[in-house]
Amino acid sequence: MSGDPAAGVRTQRDVVTLLEALPYIREFHGKTVVIKYGGAAMTEPQLKQEFARDVALLKYVGINPVIVHGGGPEITSYMRRLDLPVEFVDGLRVSDAATVELAKMVLVGKVNKDIVLLLGRHGQPAVGLSGDDGMLFRCSRLAAPSGQDIGFVGRIDHVNTGVLNHVAADYIPVIASVGADEQGNSYNVNADDAAAAVAAALGAYKVMFLTDVAGWLRDPADPGSLVAEASTAELRAALDGVSGGMRPKLQACLEAVEGGVGTAVIVDGRVPHSLLLELFTDDGQGTMISPVGEGL
Repeated sequence: MSGDPAAGVRTQRDVVTLLEALPYIREFHGKTVVIKYGGAAMTEPQLKQEFARDVALLKYVGINPVIVHGGGPEITSYMRRLDLPVEFVDGLRVSDAATVELAKMVLVGKVNKDIVLLLGRHGQPAVGLSGDDGMLFRCSRLAAPSGQDIGFVGRIDHVNTGVLNHVAADYIPVIASVGADEQGNSYNVNADDAAAAVAAALGAYKVMFLTDVAGWLRDPADPGSLVAEASTAELRAALDGVSGGMRPKLQACLEAVEGGVGTAVIVDGRVPHSLLLELFTDDGQGTMISPVGEGL
């Protein structure tokens, strides 16, 4: 047994951390948590490994994680290589037929399988899905909030939860955010919107959006203006004043919670183990949207 006082302090600190996590593990046991995976956590090698370990841990302690992902930076990279125009309106990618075809190839054929393999290497078998598999997503065309036509960008009208429940019984579902309508037209679906639709359809306990900012900032130029918690009513009243990539994330939070999800959280995926910090510690992370919040 070590006589090093510093080792004893570390041991006590570790025990305190574990005891702090225990009530949260009990609270989340058997619950479904939908995780929108994106940003630096999806591109930086160390953060990718930590994300996979964290998700594996969730499964081991009895939580049912469902991962929904996009792959915006990789899509943009391939579009530029092929000389395709890259354009965004209200935080949504303008998508003609060529863009959707490329997005499906990148998201379903590459990004999805990379995530599945990564989870497998950390001890949890996963199954990759897209909105086309088992008719998981049924979509219709979505216009930008400003009313501008943005092409083949889809709104999810229906989620086939039977497919997800079947897969989740034994595996971690990993879902690429593309889908189709009843006529077989393919759509690029914003991954935040897809995560919200999946979470609402499953009646998830929580949906978490990993991104590259600390959370919702009242003033994007002021890191100190973080909104730690807000109600759906407060968010709806403020949403028209939000622009850029944060708008679809907040819209997705709103739709998820109003659709029956317990809480929605925007989490800074640049922080190592941000998933575990949000779920299992008293401090939490980012911005939480709930039916009744503490106010802006």
